[in-house]
Amino acid sequence: MLPLKEKDKAIVQKLLSSGCCARCVLRFCCVRLQAVYRQPPQGTLRELQDFVKPQESAESAESTGENNKSHDAPVPPQTPQSADPPSKRAKLEPSQPEQGAAETVPSVCVVCLGILQELCDTTQALKIAEAVKMEKYEFDSLVLSVSLPAQLCVREHSCWLHVKKEVREKGLLLDKDDVIPLKEAFKWIVQGPIAKELGGVSVVTKSALEVAVEFTHQPTDADCHFLASACPDCFKPTKNKQSVFTRMAVVKALEKISDAKFLRLFACPPPQPSSCCVPQGVHCLHLSVFIAGRYNKFCRSLPQTPWVIDGERRMESSVEELIAAPVLSAFRADGFNFSSSGREDVDVRTLGNGRPFAMELLNPHRARLNHEEMKQLQQSINASSDKIRVRDLQIVSREAMSRMKEGEEEKTKSYTALIWSRKPIKSEDIAFISDIKELTLDQKTPLRVLHRRALAVRQRVVHSMNVRFMDAHHFHLELKTQAGTYIKEFVHGDFGRTKPNLCELLKTDTDILELDVESVDVDWPPAIPE
Repeated sequence: MLPLKEKDKAIVQKLLSSGCCARCVLRFCCVRLQAVYRQPPQGTLRELQDFVKPQESAESAESTGENNKSHDAPVPPQTPQSADPPSKRAKLEPSQPEQGAAETVPSVCVVCLGILQELCDTTQALKIAEAVKMEKYEFDSLVLSVSLPAQLCVREHSCWLHVKKEVREKGLLLDKDDVIPLKEAFKWIVQGPIAKELGGVSVVTKSALEVAVEFTHQPTDADCHFLASACPDCFKPTKNKQSVFTRMAVVKALEKISDAKFLRLFACPPPQPSSCCVPQGVHCLHLSVFIAGRYNKFCRSLPQTPWVIDGERRMESSVEELIAAPVLSAFRADGFNFSSSGREDVDVRTLGNGRPFAMELLNPHRARLNHEEMKQLQQSINASSDKIRVRDLQIVSREAMSRMKEGEEEKTKSYTALIWSRKPIKSEDIAFISDIKELTLDQKTPLRVLHRRALAVRQRVVHSMNVRFMDAHHFHLELKTQAGTYIKEFVHGDFGRTKPNLCELLKTDTDILELDVESVDVDWPPAIPE
């Protein structure tokens, strides 16, 4: 039994005679009972037809009764044809076959263009489920998203105006926002069979896995075109969109256009389509998974990221690639984005507790690894190369990623450098350097990075230094500096672009032969006991 009221009869009758399918009629009658939409559409159509018949039968009986009363004659038995005039039956039962005739195929709905008819039956739901299975995701819930042709908004608006006048004449109210969205009705119908076919997973409103279903209907694409001249400010070309007639633009135009103008420019009710919408396939996308850790780099010929100059690769590998390969395999992700707390030059090692890094894994088909599996993943990375080592590998949230960058320039980093001095030196010649504290540098953007960083003078602080004499031309320099300090430029001066510099302090030319990062003092990610 359909949850309809007497006031709905006028809407049902008008929409059925206009070529609306049974489920779209329910939407316009604001029926929110999901189970009703899951019923076979032909059964629902017959119930709707029966729902509006009593009114006509009563009117017919009343008319017949008055005639008989006036003639004082008995009421003859009515045949089916006299009880239901052919002209009215044709309007209310467009898909009903004649006696003895073969059953006809129902007409395509003028509003949903077949989406709530044959495009949401069990066969279609199983096709969606099979497409998800083929992607081999690991998941326990999904969100179903539906992309509809923009012209459906125009057709729905046309039908709403078609019933609006009828409703108002009867003193009733029907707000357009009360009409059940087509997308919702589609989901109510298909989500049960999809969930069952996928082993009972939950189809919810928010999930990491999105299953997107798209429909198009090329024959009616032009339905929207009149809006471009009626509301030109709603349709502005953009680089990323192939057509200006996006769903959002059409909705905006329909909100602006007056009823009278719309009725002048578009048919009401909408014209009968000759074909259904066409499904454009199923697309699955999993939200990104984020992992973090720390890495050590033991090689002086390994860049942090792929080193490509003028289209030519200079090094065979990089830190991010050595880490990413096992990670992508474990999570079965389509790609990744790599970031870290600062970066070292290709000839600089990173020692100590390592440099914090994070990876965004794009469309991972596996989203969770337990503690033991993460430990095994870390071991496989470390076993794959002796050039790097990772520690504290863990899954983190998107929000936690920002902690790696928070106050990055206020953090400190410690270095050890092997320094060459042109002028012969003695231990006492360099001892004073260890007494220098909180030395402020003015560093103009180094020449070696000027191609990728804006020209500016940046102030950085060397918090402390310590020297260890080696021989007349060499010594070790330990530094603790503000993050972002260019150590090489502090040592050789960069043609005076860093002031003060070590050359000025020692009054001789100096250069850096080797540099190691000893610690990056960022308290993230949390340490994991070995």
